[in-house]
Amino acid sequence: MIFSPLFVFVCIAACSPKDKNILAPGAKVEKLAEGFLFTEGPAADKAGNVYFTDQPNDRILKWSVDGTLSVFHDRPGRANGLYFDREGYLLSCSDGDNELWRIDVKDGRHTVLVADVEGGKLNGPNDLWIRPDGGIYFTDPLYPRDYWTRDPQTQQPGQYVYFLAPDRKQLMTVATDLEQPNGIIGTPDGKTLYVADIRAGKTYGYDIRPDGSLSNKRLFAPLGSDGMTVDSEGNVYLTGRGVTVFNPKGEQIAHIPVEADWTANVCFGGKDRNILFITASQYLYGLQMNVSGVK
Repeated sequence: MIFSPLFVFVCIAACSPKDKNILAPGAKVEKLAEGFLFTEGPAADKAGNVYFTDQPNDRILKWSVDGTLSVFHDRPGRANGLYFDREGYLLSCSDGDNELWRIDVKDGRHTVLVADVEGGKLNGPNDLWIRPDGGIYFTDPLYPRDYWTRDPQTQQPGQYVYFLAPDRKQLMTVATDLEQPNGIIGTPDGKTLYVADIRAGKTYGYDIRPDGSLSNKRLFAPLGSDGMTVDSEGNVYLTGRGVTVFNPKGEQIAHIPVEADWTANVCFGGKDRNILFITASQYLYGLQMNVSGVK
C-alpha cells in the first residue's frame, strides 16, 4: 500500500464556468492513497476525519485530517456504505451476513440494528442516510457475493428501500418499485430524499413524511449512481464514471473525471469539510472545493 499526505495530481478536464462555482481555484483531483482492492463508503466524523471501506478485504480505514492513513477496523462484516449518526457512532451496511451495524469508534465493538426482515435476510444493505431525527434510510439491492453460504434469491421478494425509525423499533419498506436501488442521500432539513436506481440509470427525488414514508416520487436526474452526497448549496453528487454534479433543480452543473475504472462513492471531509473525498476502485482521491459538505 502506498499513501502520502502530499498531493499527487491527476488530470481533470477543463472546468466550465458553472464548474468554477463549486471547485476551488486551480483545484485538481489528488490521489491520496492506493493499493486497495475496491474502496467504498466514505463518511466523515465531526472532526472531519474520513472513514472508508476496502470492501473485498473486509476492513474500514481512516484518513485523518493530518493526512495519515490507518486501519480502523479489520473485520467489519464486509462493510460497504458508512454514515455517522448524531452520537458519533459509525453505521455500516455490512453485507457479510446482510446486516445494518452501529459501530463504536472508541473500541470497534458493534451492535446489530437490523438482522432480517420478516424472517428473511436482507439482500445486502448497500448505502444509507440518517435524517435529522435519527431515522435511517438504507438501500438493499441484490449483488450476490461468493462468500455467502445461503441462496440469496430466496431471502426477499424484491430490492427495496427501508426506513428504520429513530426508536429502532419499527422497520418500514418505503420504496418497492425500483429495479436496483443503490446510492441514497437526503437534504439536511430532512425534507427530501434522493435515491439512485442504478440499473435503470435514473435518480429520483422524494418528499419525506414525518412517519418516514415517502411521497411525490419524481425524476431528479437521468443518471444512476453508486454513492451520493450533497453540498452546502444543495447540489447533489452522483458517482459511476467519475463524479457528476446536479443543482437542486436537477440540472447538471459539473462533471469531474476520475482516473479509475469505477467511481464508487463520495463525501465531504477535512477540518473545514471543503474537501471532496472520492473512493474509486483501488484508490482514495481528494479534491479541494469552493463549497462544503453538510452535517
